[in-house]
Amino acid sequence: MAGLEANTPLPTDIILHRKSRMLEIAFDDGSRFELPFEFLRVYSPSAEVRGHGAGQETLQQGKREVDILSMEPVGNYAVKPVFSDGHDSGLYSWDYLYELGRERDALWQTYLARLEQAGGTRDPDKLPPPAPKSGCGHRH
Repeated sequence: MAGLEANTPLPTDIILHRKSRMLEIAFDDGSRFELPFEFLRVYSPSAEVRGHGAGQETLQQGKREVDILSMEPVGNYAVKPVFSDGHDSGLYSWDYLYELGRERDALWQTYLARLEQAGGTRDPDKLPPPAPKSGCGHRH
């Protein structure tokens, strides 16, 4: 089945903790992970975030306060969260969620290091203004 490795444990419980902005997921091998919404957002498996190949990733900034507004099941192999910043194109397969849980600390440190190297920020209110659109903005 697409998106599910044969040896990946299956989830037995998925809970959205809205106040703490945490996704709690338990698997049938006894593993239980807590994944912050911000972590899930910056590691979205979508092409918008990951690109279409190595080196094409887009560093996500200003996601500290992001919420998950809803989460929809996708078949029997994934979930699709809808984030408060409008991002809704990531399909989180069970194997990807399991990997995120196992590698959470290392992945988070990698993200923080990339953010620091780029001079980026986790805080939405500290993001630079968007680049102006081309053209003078006047209609003729």
